Amino acid sequence: MTPMSHRLMTLLRSPRPGALIVRWVFGRDAAKVTDKLRKHAPGGVDAIRDQYYRTDDSDARLDVYFPAGTQTALPTVVWTHGGAWISGTKSNNATYYELLASRGFTVVSLDYSIGPEHRYPTAIGQLNDAHAYILANAERLHVDPSKIFLAGDSAGAQLSSQLATIITNPEYADLVCVKPALHPDQLRGVVLNCGIYDVANMVGGPGIIGWGVDRSLWAYTGDRLFVDSTAAQQMSTLHHVTADFPPAYISGGNADPLTDRQSKPLADKLTGFGVKVDTLFFPEDHEPPLGHEYQFNLDGADGVVAFERTVDFLSARVD
Repeated sequence: MTPMSHRLMTLLRSPRPGALIVRWVFGRDAAKVTDKLRKHAPGGVDAIRDQYYRTDDSDARLDVYFPAGTQTALPTVVWTHGGAWISGTKSNNATYYELLASRGFTVVSLDYSIGPEHRYPTAIGQLNDAHAYILANAERLHVDPSKIFLAGDSAGAQLSSQLATIITNPEYADLVCVKPALHPDQLRGVVLNCGIYDVANMVGGPGIIGWGVDRSLWAYTGDRLFVDSTAAQQMSTLHHVTADFPPAYISGGNADPLTDRQSKPLADKLTGFGVKVDTLFFPEDHEPPLGHEYQFNLDGADGVVAFERTVDFLSARVD
C-alpha cells in the first residue's frame, strides 16, 4: 500500500484525522473572535478561574465572572461553549461573559471533554456535575441557586438544551441515565444561540461544511452511521422537549443554515407547547448577512442588538 493509499484508508476508517482538521479551523476562528471581543471589555469585573468541578478530571474546569466587589448572590448564567463537540474552551469569548457579568449577573463558563478523545455522553455527565458543584459552592461563587440560566452557542446550545430537557422531563432523564443536579424550579430560562437540536437534519450539507459536520458528529458519537445512533437520537432535543421546558431565548443569523433547519423548528415546537419563547431571527435578505455565531460580533449593530436582547431576556426572569 502506498503512503497516499494508507492516508486515504485512515480517513475512511477513522473520524480522527478529519476531526482534527475541523478542530484546527474552529480553534483558529475562535481565537480571532475572542481577540476582537477584547476591545469591548467593560472593566469592573472580577473572576475566579480554573476551578475543578470534578476530582481527577483535567477537563472539568470552570471560570466564574461577577461584578467587582460583589458580596451577595446574583442570578447566574451557566454558559457552555461551542465548537462542534470537538473543539473550544471555556476561555473562548471571555469578554462576552464579562459583559454579561457587568450587567449584574454571575457568569460561569464551563469546560468539558471533547471528541474524538472522548465520546458522547461524557460531556453530559460532566456538565451535570458542574451544576452540582455550582450549587454546592454557591456562596463562594456568588451564585443565587434559585435563579439559574443555562446558556450556550452552537454545540454548547445543543448541550444546554439537552441539560434543560433532562431537568424538566423525567422520562428523558431516565432515558439518558442522568439524575439532574438542578431542580426545575431553579431553572429560570435558557439562552440558545445558533444551536443544533435535530441531528438527522444536520446531514447532507454541501461541500466542505457538510464534510466537517459529518466528521464532527462521527468523532463525538463514535458511530460512523451516527444518524441512527442512540447518541444522535438522545442529542436531538427537538424530539424530547415538553411543555415544562423553561422559557427560552433562541437566535440565529439569516446566513446560518442552522437557523432554518434547527433554531426555528425548536422555537416553533416550544411555542406550540405554550412555552414562553423569545426569538431573534432576521429576514432572508438582511444585510449584512449574519453567519454562524453572529452574536459574538459586537463590532456590528446586529451583535449588539442580540446582546441587549439576551440581557433583557435574563433580566425579565430574575424577579
